[in-house]
Parts: sequence; structure tokens; C-alpha cells
Amino acid sequence: MKSFLALVCVLLCAVVAGVPLSVSEAQAERPQAYVGAEIIPIVGAPIQNGVLLISRGKIVAVGSRGSVQIPSDAEVHDVSGKVIMPGLIDSHSHIGSVAGGDNSGPIQPEARVLDSIDVRASSMMRARAGGITTVNVMPGSGHLSSGQTLYLKLRRGNIIDDLLIRDAQGNYMGGLKMANGTNPLRTTSPGPFPGTRAKSAALQREAFVKAQDYREKIRRAKGDATKMPARDLGLEALVEVLEGKRVVHFHTHRYDDILTVLRLQKEFGFRVVLHHVSEGWKVPEEIARAKVPCSIIVVDSPGGKLEAINMSMATGAVLDRAGVLVGFHTDDYITDSRLFLRSAALAVRAGMPRDKALYAMTMANAIILDVQNRVGSLQAGKDADFIILSGDPLSVYTHVLETYVEGVRVFDRNDPKDRLYQTGGYGAGRGEVLDLDCFDREEVGN
Repeated sequence: MKSFLALVCVLLCAVVAGVPLSVSEAQAERPQAYVGAEIIPIVGAPIQNGVLLISRGKIVAVGSRGSVQIPSDAEVHDVSGKVIMPGLIDSHSHIGSVAGGDNSGPIQPEARVLDSIDVRASSMMRARAGGITTVNVMPGSGHLSSGQTLYLKLRRGNIIDDLLIRDAQGNYMGGLKMANGTNPLRTTSPGPFPGTRAKSAALQREAFVKAQDYREKIRRAKGDATKMPARDLGLEALVEVLEGKRVVHFHTHRYDDILTVLRLQKEFGFRVVLHHVSEGWKVPEEIARAKVPCSIIVVDSPGGKLEAINMSMATGAVLDRAGVLVGFHTDDYITDSRLFLRSAALAVRAGMPRDKALYAMTMANAIILDVQNRVGSLQAGKDADFIILSGDPLSVYTHVLETYVEGVRVFDRNDPKDRLYQTGGYGAGRGEVLDLDCFDREEVGN
């Protein structure tokens, strides 16, 4: 009996720790049907009294109650009175206690978020509590290039490999962070960092010219190891940018800085997403002509840096009218991940159409991160990433009740441990710690 109780205790502790058990895996094989909610699929009109049918981490069907056939072996969840929409996608965040380049130089594309992220940080749970299921984790903007970003699914995981998004070739996905404007400037001390905006652009241009030369040397070598240039990790990353394999996520605020990015993009032909664009409302036609998407932030309180003094909540509406693809981001902690839905609500209040604002939280960001075939909308064949809301997504009174990634619940407001990360309070800011209450602490330490 004693050994049986010990076994039960170990199993319970394994569940708390997130260790997969065969019985859980077996349950995941069973189809799940969520019925009765209003479903906002993002592509297509909202569905009243809808059905979301999922199986093995994928969406099987989405439709009205009478149009979707629910298998006899499905587990049915009555979510009447609730709202279901795709999991939110954050195209610019700093969760996971990440860091990029150091003070040794202004351009460090070789630095990788992959090597500096803590997936057990409490900020990861805050993002799940806000309904975020996919995220672009970025290094900071204190460099002209601070390193490589990382696209993650916010699965429950204990190591970074558990959260990676991989492309068709099996490579983990991410972009390159670049910046201009005030943040990368070092006007108070001499050194390798630029002191003016002109020097910032010159250094970035110089780096891409070096990358072009590096690529040409590799081409001329034609696979001959004796003719290959010495390996340079930074130039390798920039070559990936030049070849379109890695998109540039460019931090920029003032309209003149935005135009500088567009000049660099035109000169070197790389793919780019403009981030923040506080003064994007001043140059919407120029951005639209360049066919460059924007990931914007909606700040609901005054203050911040001087170069963002002309930030407007109407930026999303202005860019959308000009034909620009617009996504929203948190820049967490600038906007707390738990409050991400407010971005859409504030943009609608400033004139952005409701459907476009919800699109910006989901499908637009999926396109920005090159994962539109997998996430961003509720459609058959896509990953079962979705959230259950207590009410209208744009209402200040609405809560995220549950968050699912690939059909697995990763946040449950009814669970006191999860609820703490959503509401805040003592203990919410600490990282996740495995506490084996089943055992005597002295015995565990022996």
C-alpha cells in the first residue's frame, strides 16, 4: 500500500512538472468538440452557436452547430456564452529574460536569442495568460543589429527545444533584429557605436556590403574548401538576410528613420518588417509603395522616449487605409502580455475597423512571421491554437479563460496557479519552480 501511494505521488508530481504521461497522450488522441460559443475564425464572418472540432493538435472542422458532424467518440465541451478565436500572435516581445549583443560593437548579428532565453520565466506564463500562443522573441534595440530573433509556440515546456517552431527543412525559425533612431546611439562616449543617425545608416550599409563580398567569395569557391573565406558567423546571418531566408525586424520610430530603412531595403533587397513606426502615420503612402508590413504598438499612456512623442493610436487605421499589412505587438513589458487584446480595442476606438484590428492580432502577424499556413485563423488543417474568452474580445471586462496550443491547454483561469499569473499578486513574478510536496524536503536533498 505504501509503495502504491508513493507511485501515485510520483505520478502527480510528474503532471505538475509537465512530464508527459501515456494516459495524457492517449486522451490527446481523442477528438475534442467545443460547442455553443461564438466563434471568430478571423477569415470569414463570426459564427453563432458554433462548433470547433479538433483532433491530434489540428483543427478538423469549424462551423455552425448543424454543419459540423461531431464524431461519436469525441469529448464534447459546452462553452455556450463564451467566445472562441485563434490564439494571439505577438510579433515583437522580450519575454523569457532574453539578451542579445553586448557593448563590444554596434552590429552583432551572430548573437542568438536561442542561447539566452529562459522558457521557465514567469513572463512566459503571463503571455499564455494573455491568450498569446505564438511569439517573436527579440533582443533589445540598443544596437544597430542586436542579434537573431526566435519564433516560438508557447507550449508548456521545460527547455527551449520544446517551444521552437521549425520550417519544412527542420530549421528553427526566426529573423534578425535591427534598429535605428535614438536607441543605438552613443553620443556621450567615444567608441564603435554611432553618434549620429547618418553614421548609423553608414555602418549598417557597410555591414551589408561586407556580407555581399562574403557571399561572392563563397560563390567563387564553388565548394572548394581551400578557396572558402574564413567562417564569419555575423556575415553568415547577414547573407541569410540578403538571400531572403531571414527577415529583418527593424525598430524605427520617426518618419525620417522609417524612410532610411526603406532606402536600405531597396538598396540591398532584403525582406523587412517595420516595428513601432510611431510616426508611420506621416508616411503611409511611402510604406505602402514599398510593400513593407508594419508591426505597431499601441501605448495607452503618455510618456516614453522623445522620438515617440508623435505616436498616435490612429496609426493602425491610417496604415490600413493606405493598404499596409498591419500587425500589433506588445514589446513586453511596454505593453504587458496579459493586456495584449487592449491593442486591438484602442485601435478600433481610433478608427481602425474591428475585423482589421482582430486580423492584426492574429493573421497579419502570422504572415509577418511566415507561419500563416499553420496559425492565425481557425481553419481546418491548421494547428489547434485558440483561446476561450468570457465575452467580446474588445471589452475591458473580458477575460481570457483558457489558452490552447496545438490542442493542449496551457492556461486555465480556473486553476489558481494559472490565475495568479493573469491577475498578479505575490508570487506571480517568480519563475516556475518544481516543488515536490509529496516528499520530505530533507529526503529530497539527500
